[in-house]
Amino acid sequence: MTRTARSVRRPPDDKGRRRATDHGAWFLVLPALIPILILSVGPLLYGILLSFTDAQSGRTRPTQWIGALNFTDLLHDTLFWESFRIGLLWAVGVTVPQFLLALGLALLLNEDLRLRWLARTLAIVPWAMPEVVVGVMWRLVYNPDAGILNETLRDLGLGDGRDWLSGLGTALPAVIVVGIWAGLPTTTVALLAGLQNTARELHEAAAVDGAGAWRRFRTVTWPALRPVALSITALNLIWNFNSFALVYVLTSGGPGGRTRLPMLFAYEEAFRYGQFGYAAAMGCVMVAVISILLAVILVGRLKGGDES
Repeated sequence: MTRTARSVRRPPDDKGRRRATDHGAWFLVLPALIPILILSVGPLLYGILLSFTDAQSGRTRPTQWIGALNFTDLLHDTLFWESFRIGLLWAVGVTVPQFLLALGLALLLNEDLRLRWLARTLAIVPWAMPEVVVGVMWRLVYNPDAGILNETLRDLGLGDGRDWLSGLGTALPAVIVVGIWAGLPTTTVALLAGLQNTARELHEAAAVDGAGAWRRFRTVTWPALRPVALSITALNLIWNFNSFALVYVLTSGGPGGRTRLPMLFAYEEAFRYGQFGYAAAMGCVMVAVISILLAVILVGRLKGGDES
């Protein structure tokens, strides 16, 4: 090899190394990415495609493309928008009390109390129970004849009890109580983790300066806990809005549609009436609403980060 040829040889550039690193990173991420694409992204795209068709069950003729007709029908479907209103009432009615109760419980469990480990263990018991089991258990609690709630009311002389899950005025509040109880452990654990990440020195310094319990919470605890609180509240709101199993086991959307959440409405349209295309359009509307909510929360978090 001549001297001129040796002088032309150069070490590989940074772009080549960076490209090789990117390929290696994709190779490592691929095993986790494939199930997400198959089980999440794929069905989502198929559902969006299905919403623009007249797909129905039990039909032999090919499915036809109908454009935005399903969405046009949804705009005039009062039953769907009523279920949407009920879904919002349910989501807010569960999320807000759930957060307040979980915050109080987390503050209590964060204190140096006797048998605190036992209290923390008991607090997460509902978390370990499947939603179907929770629904069946609370149906027994609300049973109009032999339920523990009505039996307690009778023993206290507060009446003969009532059918809580079948009453037009009591069904939704009764279901909301169950939703609060079932989701309380998740919120409590998240808030408790946030509290434990708060430096105790800050509380001690504030106490030395003469700050009371409320002032310490407002100036020390809450600023440190706020990111966790916003995140868990947003996730709870989305999760509760998409609830299905718990309400389905408790009331199946009754009585008279008073607890028919949007997810229940879409389920009935698809699997009771066989309107797959129409149900897919409902799902697309719910995905759009949740995406807008996530975008608003994300923008708020980013603005909050910039201000801090």
